[in-house]
Amino acid sequence: MICYKGKVLTVDSNDTVAGYLVEDKGRIVYVGNELPEQYKNVQTVELGKKVLVPAFVDTHQHMASFSTFHAGLNVMDAESNEEIAQMVKEFVQSSGNKKTLIAFGASPYSVKEGRLISREELDKVCPDKEIMVVKYDGHACIINSKLLDKLKGKVSELRGYHEDTGEMNQEAFFECSNYITNSLSIIELFKNMQSAIDFQASHGIGCIHTVSGVGFTGNLDITFEKIFAKSLTNGFQVRVFPQSMNVDVALKRKLPRIGGCFECALDGCFGSHDAAMNEPYIDSLGGDGVLYYDDEKVIDFCKKANRAGLQIEMHAIGDKAFDQACRALKAALDDYPRKDHRHGIIHDCLPTEEGIKICRDYNIQMPVQSAFINWKQEPDEYLKSIMGKERAERLNPLRTFNENGIVVSCGSDAPCTSPDPIVWIDKAVNNMNQSQAVSVQEALRMCTYNGYYVTFDEKERGSLEAGKIADMVVLSDDLYSVDKKDIKNIKVEGLILSGKKYESCRENVIKAVIRGMFSGNMA
Repeated sequence: MICYKGKVLTVDSNDTVAGYLVEDKGRIVYVGNELPEQYKNVQTVELGKKVLVPAFVDTHQHMASFSTFHAGLNVMDAESNEEIAQMVKEFVQSSGNKKTLIAFGASPYSVKEGRLISREELDKVCPDKEIMVVKYDGHACIINSKLLDKLKGKVSELRGYHEDTGEMNQEAFFECSNYITNSLSIIELFKNMQSAIDFQASHGIGCIHTVSGVGFTGNLDITFEKIFAKSLTNGFQVRVFPQSMNVDVALKRKLPRIGGCFECALDGCFGSHDAAMNEPYIDSLGGDGVLYYDDEKVIDFCKKANRAGLQIEMHAIGDKAFDQACRALKAALDDYPRKDHRHGIIHDCLPTEEGIKICRDYNIQMPVQSAFINWKQEPDEYLKSIMGKERAERLNPLRTFNENGIVVSCGSDAPCTSPDPIVWIDKAVNNMNQSQAVSVQEALRMCTYNGYYVTFDEKERGSLEAGKIADMVVLSDDLYSVDKKDIKNIKVEGLILSGKKYESCRENVIKAVIRGMFSGNMA
């Protein structure tokens, strides 16, 4: 039994700030401002200026992809394609016997050339190994000639194929991604997953919602992630969403939820100019983006999934895609009403008034990415240049969502952004568009309680209340007291799950792989 003395930001229904929290055998047994006599001789941890908050949740990430890219080369901070080329050259030299390499984070908007690195530039520094440099938004890549020669027969007739530059978008990108993911060994993937989880734990994340189904034969990555989740004995929580429009993919795996991006993406993204828009883009490229499916297909999927009792989530970035998601979920719930479905729309970057009303009236929740606000890889200047000032100022309206009573949670969309809840809180509170900024209390709730609510976990986790599991984060300073401009400087001092300090489960990972192989769970 341990008593924590100091500031405890409970994130209960009243956003209570307590002075004491007592944990026993992994559960919270007392929270309050007057310590009862029975706990006065308990071992005490003095928090001092530090504070306790609930463990954070990442409500939307691609764990298999993030794990793979996290183990690869990150070029997000490069300021030129010349610098990226040098980074790739050094990466190749240190890659040993690896035949296929992955880099991530290229952006035409954060390098001085104002364009993506090209196939020709990659060939100069990496002529003998296959390499894919994934764009920051995870919806496009650039490949070198070695990899192009390998895949040309599969991608040359697909939408998004650009042989001259080596850039692959849309279906051509998905095919490249499928090839890369299938090149990994199972043990390598599991090791990468554990490293990625350890990284997220260092940022106070105790639970992730991962969207799976990105090109492994037979959707094996969904099985891998289920096995990996079961191998975690340290209290870390993983909730798997299969990215499929086939409800049997979820039902056969006894998963209560379905959705995500890729096959469940209704459109693309702003960075690749394929987010589906109600009004055309205003730049020289023009067009209104790409809506991947017609209404009939999306509504049919939602009706089947809803009637099967599944929780549904779909990717929608542009306003045309957002409206389509809203229409489909409304049609499904009109067809077969369910009181506590917790269906959601991911991203919600450019919502419409009509769609927001549907979300409010039908209790549709929103896993958003506040990290996209004032994002270096996709700066405001670029967004204004492609959609105009008025539309750009309507992006990511977090306050509007809250004012409409919509449950909003935060995720990283990793590997698109690094999983870092302090960044999410900072950007939600210090939004340059102050008309859409939220309070610190609201931002913290989006990163904790609301995240657990999304997957029906709020009765056990998400707030620091008596009876709940003691999943907590120690922060270096008080979110509620520091100047808003200093939120970004707050550090995660530790993660406590089920009352114990977080520890890696590296040894359990390999054992889980072996058990899975011999039990037939890899099938």
